[in-house]
Amino acid sequence: MQTKKRNTENKICPLEIAVNSISGKWKIPIVWQINEGKKRPGELLRGIAKVDRRVLNLQLNEMVEDGILVKESFNELPPRVEYSLTETGKKLVEILWKLNDWGKVLISENKIESLS
Repeated sequence: MQTKKRNTENKICPLEIAVNSISGKWKIPIVWQINEGKKRPGELLRGIAKVDRRVLNLQLNEMVEDGILVKESFNELPPRVEYSLTETGKKLVEILWKLNDWGKVLISENKIESLS
């Protein structure tokens, strides 16, 4: 029996794409905050402990490029920017809820108290 050769060169792995889209220390907390409603960068800085403004802006821009967030700029003084979830971002929140439930199971089974 002859087996078919698989073309693995340049093959896109959906799981790798998904993980890369949310990799970054602050991306999940950012999505979690914006899930509550539109947020301005200053609100995110106050709502996420220890995040640096530069890193926050970098990760916000990456998520806009990945289609997870929408950035809305208002033509007013002082300038105002708000971020909200796209439909893709809302689907990500559904997955994060499932991961949250799984994390609770891991905590209960392993008696994990914290990551630090």
